[in-house]
Amino acid sequence: MNERVLPGVYAPQEDTALLAEVLSAEPFGPGAQLLDVGTGSGALALAAARRGARVSAVDLSWRAVWTARLNARLAQLPVRAYHGDLFGPVRGRVFDVIVANPPYVPAPHARGAPHGRSRAWDAGRDGRLVLDRICREACGLLRPGGALLVVQSALSGPTRSLGLLRGTGLKAAVVRRRWIRLGPVLRGRREWLRERGLLGSADEKEELVVIRAERPL
Repeated sequence: MNERVLPGVYAPQEDTALLAEVLSAEPFGPGAQLLDVGTGSGALALAAARRGARVSAVDLSWRAVWTARLNARLAQLPVRAYHGDLFGPVRGRVFDVIVANPPYVPAPHARGAPHGRSRAWDAGRDGRLVLDRICREACGLLRPGGALLVVQSALSGPTRSLGLLRGTGLKAAVVRRRWIRLGPVLRGRREWLRERGLLGSADEKEELVVIRAERPL
């Protein structure tokens, strides 16, 4: 992942790499319609476009949209990047694959939607400000046989994600897990996370999971 990242845009990290691994094994062919929600620098969108997918990408940050467009142009790949909130810019369309690396970090003192750079990671006190919306709405944008791939932290309730996805009629399961060292944001919140019972007293790692949810044929 050698994409350029403009100031203020979420740079690809371990969660992006983990989701990219799962995406690389997803069986879609040239011409498949793919949506990258919360595209950031466009790393996942470009990975799909290199396989011949027809890619749409969405981000709430204009800087991210410009970054994704820049990287697509530099790579000479046909990615269409839209500015907007989650599925808003593509409402009414359906996709073969949706990939999502949303904000999922629990945030103390969270009141309403986060602002500035923290929008890329902060997601309310339970980390589910965006995850819940994705889990409830994704089914309506998937073709029969289509799949959602979403990455999140174990700190933000994968079991709840699975329940919400299954409640909309999708077949959902955790397909990949990885432990990583706590990043600077979580290190700064260790005591609060321990008080909430989300981290043990000696924990210095968090678990990332990728959930795959498929719409039955």
